[in-house]
Amino acid sequence: MIKLMIADDFDILREDLKENLESLGYCVSKCVSSALDAVNEYDESIDIVLMDIEMEESDSGIKAAEAILDKYKDAKIIYLTSHDSDEMIMTAFATGAEDFIVKGVSAQEIKEHIDAVYNNKPQLDDRVRNIVMCEYKRLRQSEQNLLYFIKHISSLTPTEKDLIHCFLLDMKVREIASQRNVELSTVKSQIRTLLQKFGCSRSKEIVVIIKGLGLEHLFN
Repeated sequence: MIKLMIADDFDILREDLKENLESLGYCVSKCVSSALDAVNEYDESIDIVLMDIEMEESDSGIKAAEAILDKYKDAKIIYLTSHDSDEMIMTAFATGAEDFIVKGVSAQEIKEHIDAVYNNKPQLDDRVRNIVMCEYKRLRQSEQNLLYFIKHISSLTPTEKDLIHCFLLDMKVREIASQRNVELSTVKSQIRTLLQKFGCSRSKEIVVIIKGLGLEHLFN
């Protein structure tokens, strides 16, 4: 029998959920009303924790999950919460939780999620899955861009680094030529070479990538 802990500060919801899950064959061995109690009461006999996010504070469940997973690496936590913003979902999964369920679904649906997590096959809802996959793709793309830029940054000349510094200041070509006291045609030629090096068609593309990767400090 799968043993559960329910952590939720809403007494009526917590007790109703306990009753429904026990009727579906689960053992709800512990019910707590605070994140602090969730951390203190958790032990390795518990198979899965159903964790609310907002209890004592707006992110208490997040902190409780982090504390539990820091001590018990194999703990399995499913967030069951009314907070469903993209940012909250990503913050929740960053703790190492297994699943994220938005309150309001049926007990049968919660059962399906519990069973899937217990069998190490989390069943994410479509929206949650899409958010996680989009973030994964974004991080992979950022990693690829970072490696690509590091490779090419190492080959930049002092003049090219200075050009990028000017790009970051949103300076126009004429302003760059005037500041450096060189011909406009010289600056344009240098910019063309720089764009080719990075495979970009416009200087703004370089600026966007550098800012996106947080590399502005390299060109101060």
